[in-house]
Amino acid sequence: MNIVLFDGICNLCNKTVLFLIKHDKNNNLHFAAQQTSVGEKLMKQHNVKQDCQSVVFIKDEMIFYKSDAIVEIVKLLSGWPRIAMLGLIFPKFLRNWIYDLVANNRYKIFGKQATCSMPSKANEYKFIS
Repeated sequence: MNIVLFDGICNLCNKTVLFLIKHDKNNNLHFAAQQTSVGEKLMKQHNVKQDCQSVVFIKDEMIFYKSDAIVEIVKLLSGWPRIAMLGLIFPKFLRNWIYDLVANNRYKIFGKQATCSMPSKANEYKFIS
């Protein structure tokens, strides 16, 4: 199972999850908010730091962080979003610098919620419970 662990209170992260669901035509991706009991359990099981400031992607028991996670996730999407794989032409330190810039300012720019949002009934099957 390919699992995206995301910040469940982050508005940008929640919108990104909805975008990924829309473009995951082959149902390759499953999701869990890092703040949920399932997310915390998965993070502990895969030795991910609890204060992780990155999206975490678990694919074939391998763990990907930051821009590497984004690129690996995009590889599984259909259509035009796969263009994000062009990010691989840039060195990892530059990709991660940009990732960190957005991640460190995501609440200021996009806001956050008091609690994790709940998936809609239509998307419920994509979330690990």
